[in-house]
Amino acid sequence: MTRRSLKRTFLLWLALSLAVLVPLAAAGIYGLVLTPALDSLDRALTDTTVALSYILEDNQGQVSLPISEQTAQALRADLIDETVFSVTSPAGQLLGGSAELAALAPATPSGQWLFFERTLHDKPMRIAAYGHPCGSDGDICTILVAETMGKRDAAVRAALLGALLGALALALPLATLALLAINRVLRPLQHTADEMGRLSVRNLTPIDAGSVPSEVAGFVQALNALLARLQQAAGAQHAFVANAAHQLRTPWAIVRVEASELLASEHPPPMQPALERLHLAAERGSRLAQQLLSLARTESTALEARPPAELIDLRQLAAASADQWLHPALQAGQDLGFDLAPAQVYGHPVLLDELIGNLVHNAIVHAGQGARITVRTRTEGSVTLLAVEDDGPGVPAAEHEQLWQRFSRRDGASGTGSGLGLPIVADIAKLHGATAEIDKQPGAKGFCVRISFPTPAPAN
Repeated sequence: MTRRSLKRTFLLWLALSLAVLVPLAAAGIYGLVLTPALDSLDRALTDTTVALSYILEDNQGQVSLPISEQTAQALRADLIDETVFSVTSPAGQLLGGSAELAALAPATPSGQWLFFERTLHDKPMRIAAYGHPCGSDGDICTILVAETMGKRDAAVRAALLGALLGALALALPLATLALLAINRVLRPLQHTADEMGRLSVRNLTPIDAGSVPSEVAGFVQALNALLARLQQAAGAQHAFVANAAHQLRTPWAIVRVEASELLASEHPPPMQPALERLHLAAERGSRLAQQLLSLARTESTALEARPPAELIDLRQLAAASADQWLHPALQAGQDLGFDLAPAQVYGHPVLLDELIGNLVHNAIVHAGQGARITVRTRTEGSVTLLAVEDDGPGVPAAEHEQLWQRFSRRDGASGTGSGLGLPIVADIAKLHGATAEIDKQPGAKGFCVRISFPTPAPAN
């Protein structure tokens, strides 16, 4: 499941906000820039219209437009657009200018202005119409001045460009400042996460809640309370492991020795089955106590999150433990051999010795009389291997997965095991960054567990 990111959430809402606000800002800028520009162009049309109204003459009710060709050219002069005008009398008679434009004249009240757009000579034009009072009876002369749309189109383009640039000039600083603000707000959270990553059972220092925002301070305080309880629980676990190692091993060792002596001494024949059961229970109880303590020690080390920093040669570790397992193998009528090559790993020596011991003990218990057991160590490229194999009856491949489960024993399994051997091996291997797997033998006979460690990088 993908975790929700606060930063991604903030950025999403920022993007949505900018997606709404930037177009609105662009539209506002566009309107603010374009409206005055178009108004100024309309005022230029009105200036021409007013100039024409001053030229009109009213001679005893006879209205005329005494305009020279030079004056007409001056009124039409424009470097960009084409300008056309028309003046009509109250009776609709053309006094001057373009008859085609005059045909477009609307009804214009006296002293009123009208602005509209029409097509003249196949060109879109902006037209200003003015109703100028003339004659003696309050009649109206209509003056029209038309101009093509060149300057207006240029004004629209300029306003659009200005709106886009203005919106970008607004959006980019806002986005930059928002990103800086988000990073600044989230920086204390990242610092707190880094502090949490450095925590271990040996280092449960409370996290400084004063450096985080008030909205997160409650979470940090609750976490500090949890760390205090965890520190107390870890201390109790360490105390349990230390006390249990002393309190359990000695009594079980005494029971096992006494049971062995009773079984070896003279006793009534009817007591033989009971003494054998007592000896078997003592052996199993002693082994179970040892495995439970190993399991607790492994979990405690894993909880401390301490990286294995000691360089260990598995060849030497396996050779050192040979004497411990040779006698049990001989008693079981087995041949225990060692094929050891240099195999260095970073690890905890006590736990790795426990790992080897569990593998060898499992082989001795389950391989059967007459079996050959071999402990191998070697280095292959980037992998360091430890394997314990035997040529005993083996385990069907369908049951391999079951062997890694705690307190799980196969039906008909021999020995006094409790189903913790391979789970402890797997936990210790995982703690060292290694993988534990059961090799599939070419035939139905034999069993092999292989541990693959990462080979340490050579020192510079």
